[in-house]
Amino acid sequence: MNENLSVGQLLVEAQARGMPRLDAQILLLTALERDPHDRAWLWAHNQDAVPPQTAIRWRDLCERWQAGEPVAYLVGHKEFYGLDLQVDPRVLIPRPDTETLVDWTLELIRAAKAPLHVIDLGTGSGAIALALASQKVPGLQVTATDASADALAVAESNARRLALAVRFCQGPWLGAVPGERFDIIVSNPPYIAEGDQHLDALRHEPSSALGSGPDGLSDIRTIVKQAPDHLRNGGWLLFEHGHDQSAEVRSLLSHAGFSQVTSHTDLAGIERCTGGQWLERR
Repeated sequence: MNENLSVGQLLVEAQARGMPRLDAQILLLTALERDPHDRAWLWAHNQDAVPPQTAIRWRDLCERWQAGEPVAYLVGHKEFYGLDLQVDPRVLIPRPDTETLVDWTLELIRAAKAPLHVIDLGTGSGAIALALASQKVPGLQVTATDASADALAVAESNARRLALAVRFCQGPWLGAVPGERFDIIVSNPPYIAEGDQHLDALRHEPSSALGSGPDGLSDIRTIVKQAPDHLRNGGWLLFEHGHDQSAEVRSLLSHAGFSQVTSHTDLAGIERCTGGQWLERR
């Protein structure tokens, strides 16, 4: 690649590689050490020559992109629920679909009109927990867990940078908080079946955050089993799951004794989240 190419010429080169224009712009701004969202700068400086060291960084990013590395890892961050989260291969990249789960959780929190304690299981980058904490609901306590110390390090770093109060605990699901009870348990656990063809496309993301047994429901089953001992009377258990798993998750919750079992759809109209309420039997 000619090291004296202009900003505009580099974008043309990227598109010749098959890179979508938006990805090319984000990666070029990253190589230029500018805000990846500042696309207006690219238009204003379209004819500017790119320094040699920037061209080297650019070449490296393009090669990594062609090898399948996600843009979020290449730039080191991802927007979620209005928050700029740092991400790297230690954590799953937050997806817009998960905002449906945050919205549902916030509906329950606000409807309660009382201080609640919410726990986010398998927090990864901290996306769900930090999105909830960012809403500054009076009296809301947020705890987040993950079995991975590496993932918790990313989440804790995001919490510090965003100045959001979340308590982090390491351990497998509710095993991280023995003896504790919560008003809402929320989780976006692994839910892809072993051998699913989509796993190859996600090979750069942590496998422990993706696959969950032969049918993709092993971790959801574990959480459903543990949840009654960790929910206060009237508390809720909410999951994100695969696009075709809502009926199975509803069945798991109903058979475990949960009431008001229902599913919520994402912006595409797909049943993406399912949950139920725990009422103690007298």
